[in-house]
Amino acid sequence: MRAASEATTDPRAAARAIDALRRGWPVTVAGEDGAIRVLAIEGADPGRLAAFDPAGSAGVLLSPARAATLKLANQRAAGDTAQPVLIGRTPWLDFDGAVALADPQLDLATPLKGPFRAMPLVPVAAAEAALELARRAGLLPAFFLLPAEGPVDMPVDVRVADLAAFAVPANLAIASRARLPVAAAETAEIVAFRTPDDPTDHVALLIGQPDGRPPLVRLHSECLTGDALGSLKCDCGPQLDAALAAIAASGWGVLLYLRQEGRGIGLINKLRAYALQDQGYDTVDANLRLGFAVDVRDFGVAARMLALLEIDAVRLLTNNPAKVAGLEAAGIAVVERVAHVVPSNPHNHAYLATKRDRTGHQL
Repeated sequence: MRAASEATTDPRAAARAIDALRRGWPVTVAGEDGAIRVLAIEGADPGRLAAFDPAGSAGVLLSPARAATLKLANQRAAGDTAQPVLIGRTPWLDFDGAVALADPQLDLATPLKGPFRAMPLVPVAAAEAALELARRAGLLPAFFLLPAEGPVDMPVDVRVADLAAFAVPANLAIASRARLPVAAAETAEIVAFRTPDDPTDHVALLIGQPDGRPPLVRLHSECLTGDALGSLKCDCGPQLDAALAAIAASGWGVLLYLRQEGRGIGLINKLRAYALQDQGYDTVDANLRLGFAVDVRDFGVAARMLALLEIDAVRLLTNNPAKVAGLEAAGIAVVERVAHVVPSNPHNHAYLATKRDRTGHQL
């Protein structure tokens, strides 16, 4: 625990807070506008809630997207649709009621009781940081919240500035590299990247040798269901195979395998989004109903990986303009965007249309 008045940032404090949330422990988050004490609803149970909030007064913190789904924006305290929303506790908002508020998979199975009253939320920066911590922990962005009572220099677990420093992959470094023959290229080399602030490791697969041209580069976000299990709901597996073949054919290139499952919301939340798609929502609306943005991936880590490989200009194999913008914003020149198209199937046709029509993919 550190004092809120300390000036230096500590990215590892964010990593510790993420671990605590996953374990179902409460966390104190502090920003310049105040501090809050939060307990992730997904990591809680009635006993933990009683220990955290013996008076039964903790409100429920929800993301802006989830609040919009619950149609709370007509209340003044929830009128800013870009800010988190705090719902006041009522006798009928018990643990099970909070779970139903947090998890949209239960919207059809568990009729929401209500009415719910939005409360003024003063430490907005701390609340936003808590929601971001939940996303990075792979949890639903929903908390029981208590104000953090005490003096200005009260001990805190993580500050907003710590999370901001944690999000910047400045400490990312090459941890190991080795020869790795793969089906697409027997002369490939794998390079692993690690930062002391985050347990997530990323890898690059280098195919061929530098020849004076900008390499053909593919940013591939991890997809367990598509890459390893052959899911037909997305095009990730075929895209991965096609990218490796295209890089090998080009003679020189790099595939960056980024550990950002489900467009950055994590495997469990991605499967929740799949369940919502089975209820009729497309991939965009499913993410929003879960309380997340449509795409929360950070391509700055890819730029850092390329810089460590001494690559400052690329031909980017992508249909996603956000990847081009993300690399260029981080100082990597994209000299050419190369279209990356694979055939659709009856299970992912609507998914690909949604990417084209709602997320700007240039298919």
